[in-house]
Amino acid sequence: MNSSTNALRISIVAPSTRMLGGQSVQADLLMRHWRCDAAVSARFVATDPEMPALLAWVEGVRYLRTVIRIPFYLAALWRGTRDADIVHIFSASYWAFALASVPAWLTARMFKRKTVINYRSGEASDHLRRWRTARSVLERTDCVVVPSGYLGEVFKAFGLKTQVVPNFVDLDQFQFRPRQPLRPFMVCPRGFHPYYRVDLVVRAFSQIQKQVRGAQLCLLGRGPAESQIRNLVENLRLDGVEFVGAVPRTEIGSAYDRNDIFINASWVDNMPVSILEAFASGTPVVTTAPKGICYIVEHERTGLLCDPGDWRALAENALRLLREPDLAHQIANNAHEESKRYRWENVRSQWLDVYRKLLGNIVSDN
Repeated sequence: MNSSTNALRISIVAPSTRMLGGQSVQADLLMRHWRCDAAVSARFVATDPEMPALLAWVEGVRYLRTVIRIPFYLAALWRGTRDADIVHIFSASYWAFALASVPAWLTARMFKRKTVINYRSGEASDHLRRWRTARSVLERTDCVVVPSGYLGEVFKAFGLKTQVVPNFVDLDQFQFRPRQPLRPFMVCPRGFHPYYRVDLVVRAFSQIQKQVRGAQLCLLGRGPAESQIRNLVENLRLDGVEFVGAVPRTEIGSAYDRNDIFINASWVDNMPVSILEAFASGTPVVTTAPKGICYIVEHERTGLLCDPGDWRALAENALRLLREPDLAHQIANNAHEESKRYRWENVRSQWLDVYRKLLGNIVSDN
């Protein structure tokens, strides 16, 4: 934590970067920026604490590791939240909410600390409809923060008040590069999870490759559907598909820089950081349009959209960019300008406003 006696003491509870995903990326960015900021003294509590060396083998056993990790997580919460002014809890849905967010919320309430649940799942509507206990926790939380207007509308439909604070991008990690000429080099930086539908990206790429010589597809990430995706690539007899695996955050900018078109086929989504990273990099965006994405990508202005599940339209949009380089250039420029809304300087003031209102603290900004 920062040592300033006037700093707000914030405990940030979130997955570590060992679990690469939107929550861990945003929590890591938040921690790194607060460490250099006199306004906040931040402490990190990982929802996935590392096991002692004698139990390291448990990490490879899916359900067992969850059970054995619980006492270590509870101990970390006890140490990491008792001296905080506010406990800022990053939250997903379903069992992740129950096993990670609820214990942090209960611990904070036990210590009589203010709570922020930073809810970030695109599956919110189904979660809130099915899990009455989740609604009960959220109703009793001091402040619920969501990263998009889309989630704000979902929560409103259930009678839950929220405040929108968007995701942000560390622009120092990404260098804007005009794609002239635009090459058929595509990047999909989504994990291999069923709701990201990387299989549809592969099917779209198979259509693109039939029409464009030298087309390439770079797949970043890992996940439970990886073997199925590899089998699909083999069954379609595709070449030019590279499985890169999980990319460290320090190297993600170069992964965008090596490619010219961002392609995504998610079925459910909220406010993917990867799209904001593509905006910052100058990589024109071609994506399906679940409701969350419609709030950040405007068709034919900052990207090209199609209906979720329609991989043929996804392929056609990528081909359209290659046929219309002026359109691709304009979209990339518009998106780069849009990315400036998501820089730290803008988001910092919004988080400080959340924290200070909770504490009744109207100290001027540093």
